[in-house]
Amino acid sequence: MPGKLLWGDIMELEAPLEESESQKKERQKVLVLAPTRELANQVAKDFKDITRKLSVACFYGGTSYQSQINHIRNGIDILVGTPGRIKDHLQSGRLDLSKLRHVVLDEVDQMLDLGFAEQVEDIIHESYKTDSEDNPQTLLFSATCPQWVYKVAKKYMKSRYEQVDLVGKMTQKAATTVEHLAIQCHWSQRPAVIGDVLQVYSGSEGRAIIFCETKKNVTEMAMNPHIKQNAQCLHGDIAQSQREITLKGFREGSFKVLVATNVAARGLDIPEVDLVIQSSPPQDVESYIHRSGRTGRAGRTGICICFYQPRERGQLRYVEQKAGITFKRVGVPSTMDLVKSKSMDAIRSLASVSYAAVDFFRPSAQRLIEEKGAVDALAAALAHISGASSFEPRSLITSDKGFVTMTLESLEEIQDVSCAWKELNRKLSSNAVSQITRMCLLKGNMGVCFDVPTTESERLQAEWHDSDWILSVPAKLPEIEEYYDGNTSSNSRQRSGWSSGRSGRSGRSGGRSGGRSGRQSRQGSRSGSRQDGRRRSGNRNRSRSGGHKRSFD
Repeated sequence: MPGKLLWGDIMELEAPLEESESQKKERQKVLVLAPTRELANQVAKDFKDITRKLSVACFYGGTSYQSQINHIRNGIDILVGTPGRIKDHLQSGRLDLSKLRHVVLDEVDQMLDLGFAEQVEDIIHESYKTDSEDNPQTLLFSATCPQWVYKVAKKYMKSRYEQVDLVGKMTQKAATTVEHLAIQCHWSQRPAVIGDVLQVYSGSEGRAIIFCETKKNVTEMAMNPHIKQNAQCLHGDIAQSQREITLKGFREGSFKVLVATNVAARGLDIPEVDLVIQSSPPQDVESYIHRSGRTGRAGRTGICICFYQPRERGQLRYVEQKAGITFKRVGVPSTMDLVKSKSMDAIRSLASVSYAAVDFFRPSAQRLIEEKGAVDALAAALAHISGASSFEPRSLITSDKGFVTMTLESLEEIQDVSCAWKELNRKLSSNAVSQITRMCLLKGNMGVCFDVPTTESERLQAEWHDSDWILSVPAKLPEIEEYYDGNTSSNSRQRSGWSSGRSGRSGRSGGRSGGRSGRQSRQGSRSGSRQDGRRRSGNRNRSRSGGHKRSFD
């Protein structure tokens, strides 16, 4: 926080705070309140690094009262703490804050969110007198300004207090050095996909923070076998001494993945975090901004990836609007992404092998080369070193295992997915078409992508010929106009543009009018009777209420 407060010139404070020894032991001069123990600890450490003349103490829960009492007896110039422990000392009569010269409230909006508003006012009201010029200088720092912040400012600051807005009218509230990505993923697949994301976006050497909404989620995520990297937990139920050890280990690189609640979201200075993962969109935009701000610091760039389910799209759009950002929708890491990342890690690990050790393995290496060939032998060794002996394909659209995502691209713009179904039914067998599911319209309406079972992808490609449409297996999820909403599986047939084989086959005899998409319902024959019109209207309403066809636009 001293960096944020621009207190590099703290020497200016040292002079007026110097007093006789008796006076120094009598009163505290500066009070800094922080909402979390971790932030209080960091602020105190920064003050100690900046000044040698002033005594600095940090009071928070989960630590010994006696050592804090000793600090009070010896005299404290700058007292940093959390509201709960500071109030305990005040109520016991051990602490006297009546002669404070400076009061600093850091992350004021979070104090309100955590229910500290009343405690904060109980702590500082003794230091203030109505209309007195001797009241302490008061500094409030807040990412946002809820009504309580203005109430405290009006009550405890001079009538002509200064408000400094470092954000102003900027439309983008999040850090400009962070790239914001979003991955649609069902909750049951999330740990496995997060494991792959960690591998691809940060590798074995990168540093990452995973944010979860609850303490239980944090513990389960850190212990999940899909998280291959050494991961440690950080949340409020963990003993304070262990929390400090965990943070110290993460800063020093003893482990690479920290799984945390919002305890690690604000104020903490953790250098060189390459990746932030939010396991679901947070309920408030401020949390997203603070979490994503753990990366892309000190001139570095970073990546923040937010996972979401179809029902959370509205919250994702809300974050975009309020934070002034645009999420780039990306698919789950592909097999080739994983192979490339694991290969790089394996190659880097070879640098740590000494030449003396290599000599012992030369005979075996020579024999292996003779049996398999140099390239195959080395490839097998790298695969084994990386732990990637096999890969199970996964849908790029939903992350479900056992599926391959394919694209069908048109040479010209198409109106909707019914055009693709018509072409598929023309060129493929009915059995092949029945395996297609989760069809989505590509950005720009230049084709579609869809999923097929892994066992069927080669058969579809073998059957596909003599068509102007291009059928292929993409390495990455292409940009999509509309996303699969997760309401159905490959075994159930949908009634919209997401429809699978059955609605496609109906298009064989009826062309576009045979499909069941919302657009097709609206394009029904205008020459039909009024009864037919009412029936079409009913179908349209059902299609809309089902919510199958949606857009991020």
